[in-house]
Amino acid sequence: MNLRTALRAISSTAGGAFFLYVGIMHFTDTAWFEPIVPPILGSARFWVLASGVVEVAVGIGLILPKTRKRAGYASAALLVSLYPANLYMWIYDVELGDGASLSPTGHVIRLILQIGGILLSLWIAEFFDEYVGSINQ
Repeated sequence: MNLRTALRAISSTAGGAFFLYVGIMHFTDTAWFEPIVPPILGSARFWVLASGVVEVAVGIGLILPKTRKRAGYASAALLVSLYPANLYMWIYDVELGDGASLSPTGHVIRLILQIGGILLSLWIAEFFDEYVGSINQ
């Protein structure tokens, strides 16, 4: 196993554990997540539970080597699709279920981490290897 493969395995497992943990939190503490669901989407509880299912599935997919590549793409798509809730939280200074809210600096850091997560997910999916390979041909 080369260093890149080992780093992908470690990153995938850590990312998978993170998604699994957060996904489970969507079921055990739905009230914490509900305030950041934009009202235009309707039932916040539904969206919290639905996103929890997807996060658990992506987490498992990242941990299992056979599904890692597809799960990398899925996690990138998930992070992109969930960002509007984070943006809604930022624009309207929405407090989470425990009354906490992020500072403007906290929102910028969260955005940077979200972009980093998307890039890491695409790296896990080997997107950049394939993209660079197609350029070199």
